[in-house]
Amino acid sequence: MEPLATAGAQVGVPTVSGEPSPVPPDYEDEFLRYLWRDYLYPKPYEWVLIAAYVAVFLVALVGNTLVCLAVWRNHHMRTVTNYFIVNLSLADVLVTAICLPASLLVDITESWLFGHALCKVIPYLQAVSVSVAVLTLSFIALDRWYAICHPLLFKSTARRARGSILGIWAVSLAVMVPQAAVMECSSVLPELANRTRLFSVCDEHWADDLYPKIYHSCFFIVTYLAPLGLMAVAYFQIFRKLWGRQIPGTTSALVRNWKRPSELEDQGQDPSAEPQPRARAFLAEVKQMRARRKTAKMLMVVLLVFALCYLPISVLNVLKRVFGMFRQASDREAVYACFTFSHWLVYANSAANPIIYNFLSGKFREQFKAGFSCCLPGLGPCGSLKAPRASACHKSLSLQSRCSVSKVSEHVVLTSVTTVLP
Repeated sequence: MEPLATAGAQVGVPTVSGEPSPVPPDYEDEFLRYLWRDYLYPKPYEWVLIAAYVAVFLVALVGNTLVCLAVWRNHHMRTVTNYFIVNLSLADVLVTAICLPASLLVDITESWLFGHALCKVIPYLQAVSVSVAVLTLSFIALDRWYAICHPLLFKSTARRARGSILGIWAVSLAVMVPQAAVMECSSVLPELANRTRLFSVCDEHWADDLYPKIYHSCFFIVTYLAPLGLMAVAYFQIFRKLWGRQIPGTTSALVRNWKRPSELEDQGQDPSAEPQPRARAFLAEVKQMRARRKTAKMLMVVLLVFALCYLPISVLNVLKRVFGMFRQASDREAVYACFTFSHWLVYANSAANPIIYNFLSGKFREQFKAGFSCCLPGLGPCGSLKAPRASACHKSLSLQSRCSVSKVSEHVVLTSVTTVLP
C-alpha cells in the first residue's frame, strides 16, 4: 500500500506555467505570495475535509485510548481476544497521532513540508501500522477459529497472545523497511528549493520501473487480498458453527432431560427453585454460546469495516503503481478528490473501531461510560474503570430477591433456546 503522506505525488503537482522556468529574483516574493493565496490556501470544500480529519483525530485518539485503559484496568477483560484488540488500538493510536496530521497537510497543500528524514519515517510508520492491523485481525480470526471450530487442537493463552503480538510488531517493522528505503523528498520547482518547501513532494524512487510493479503487487496480495480471503473463510466456518441448529457441546440426552418451566409446574415443582444439575450445565453452555456469538459478530463487523475502508486506497495504489494510471489524467481534480477521500477513509477506520466496540460489546460500553463520567461531570457520577466486586446473595433481602429473579430469567432463557433445537 502506498504511503498516505504522499498525496501531492499521487496525481502530480503542476507548475504554474506548465514548464519549469527560472523565476527572476525580484519576483520571487510576489510569486510565493501568489502561490499561497491562490493555490495553497484551503478552498471552501477543503475546510470540510479539515473538519472531517479533526473529528476522526479526536474520536480515534480518545476511543482507542479508552479501549486500552479498559483492558489494562480490568482483569476480567484480559482475554486473548481483548489483548489483540488492544494491539489493534495501539496501531490506530500510532497512525492517528503521527501520520494523520502530516497526511492532512499534504492533502491540503500538495506539498511535503517535513524534510527528508520524516519523508522516510512517516510513510514507513504508516506501512507498519497497516501490517500490524492486518496481522492482528488475522490472529484474532485464527484464535476464534481454533476456539470454536477445533477447540481440542490448540489452546490459546494470554502468554501466547502476548508473544504473538511481539512477533506481529517484529515482522511488520522488518518487512516494511523497503518502504522507507525508496522514499525521497524532491522539489517540483528546483529554482525555489532554497527559498521554500512549497511544492516539495515525498514519493517513491526506484532504480527500475519493474520494481514498484512487483513490490506493490505483492504488497496488495500479502497485506489485503490474501489475509481477507483467509479471514472470510474462517469467519464463515465460525458462523456455521455458532448459528447452526445444534448448540456446540450439547448432547441429545441433555436436551431430552431438560424440562421447561411449564412442565415443572405441571409436576408440582417451583419454576424459581434451584435449577437441576443438568439444566445448570446446559445453561452454562447456552451462555457461552451467546457470548461467543456476540464476540464473533463484533469481530466480523470490525473486519468488514476494515476491508471497506482500505479497499479504495488499495485499488487506487495498484492502478497507479502497477498499471501506471493517473500520470496524464485529464480530470486531475476528480483523481485528486478520490485519493484524498481514500486517505481519509483509512484514518476513519481507526475511529470506527471504538464505536463498533461501544455498540456491540456491553463490557466495553460500560467502561466507556465510566471513563466519560470521570471526564465529563455532567454525565453523572464518576464511575470506576475497575470491575465491581460481586456481592453474595445472602447479604441483604434485596439481593435475595434479585437472585430469585435471576433464576427465573435463566429458565426463560433456556425455554427460548430449547424451542429452536431439533
